This record gives sequence, C-alpha cells and structure tokens, in this order.
Amino acid sequence: MTEKRMSMSRKHNLKSMMLQVAKDLLEAEEIQKVQEREKYMEDNCPPLVLPGSKEELQNLCRELHSKIDVIDEERYILEHTADRVCNEVKDLNIKIVDLKGKFKKPPLKKVRMSADAMLQALLGSKHKVNLDLRANLKQVKKEVKEEPAEVGDWRKNIEDKAGMGGRKKMFESEA
Repeated sequence: MTEKRMSMSRKHNLKSMMLQVAKDLLEAEEIQKVQEREKYMEDNCPPLVLPGSKEELQNLCRELHSKIDVIDEERYILEHTADRVCNEVKDLNIKIVDLKGKFKKPPLKKVRMSADAMLQALLGSKHKVNLDLRANLKQVKKEVKEEPAEVGDWRKNIEDKAGMGGRKKMFESEA
C-alpha cells in the first residue's frame, strides 16, 4: 500500500520507449535475416556462368536437373517425416484428453427471454418478427366418433348358431 502510482505522462513515456526499443529490435532482426539469406545463397549457389557452346550448356542443364532431383527427394522425405510427427502429436493429444477424462460442460445460466426477443436478437432490429404461435395454429373441429353397436355375449351367439339349425339361421340372417 506504500507504493506510489505513476503519473499518466510517465506511463505514456515508458510505453513509447518500450515500443521504440521493440521496433529497433524488429528492424535489426529483419536485417540479420536478409544477411543470413544472402550468405546461404553465396555458399550454396555459386554465381551462374553460362557456357558458350551448346554441349556445355546441355551438360549444365543435366547437372541442374540432377541437383533438382536430389533436392526434391530431400523435400519429400522431410515433408513425410513432418506429416508423421504431426500425426503422432495429434494422437498423443487425443490420448492426453482421454487420460484426463471427459470434458465437463460448464453449467449454463438460464436466461429469461421471450421468443420474440430471441428472434429479434438473432435477426437484428431490421426484421420485425411477431411470434404468436396460437395465431398460426389451425382450428381443428372435434369429430364425435360413433360407438359400435352393443356387443352382446359372444358365447350366446355361438350356441344359437351351433348345429344344423345354427347354419340355417346363419344363411337366413344373411338373406
């Protein structure tokens, strides 16, 4: 509590000095990268001397093609190893997540919002939406279902139709 607060001008002065130092460091880093690139090109790529005859030019082209093939093979191997390492990293990350257990979802807060307010928040204030669900419903008339005729005792019907006389009654009732 005994610390003294810095004034706004002092803070602004320190901030501008820090930004200036960072800017100088970035510029120095860019210059260093350019110098390293030039040095690498001098070491690995000697200046191109074009020969005068056609045969010497063809030999130069063959040498360049062979160097390109070697470089392409190295590039392919490096890309393949980089992909393999990336896949291993992904697999390890998945294993880590599995070992930690399932991710717990944070409890969400309940928000009281009407459907109109929700649609207005989603669509913006330009669209005026009135969500009256009851107005959109169709009116349905209740139909009265007819009840089937009284069902009598089924055993009585069978006893009446049993025997020869019962068959005759069956044919008579249909006609």
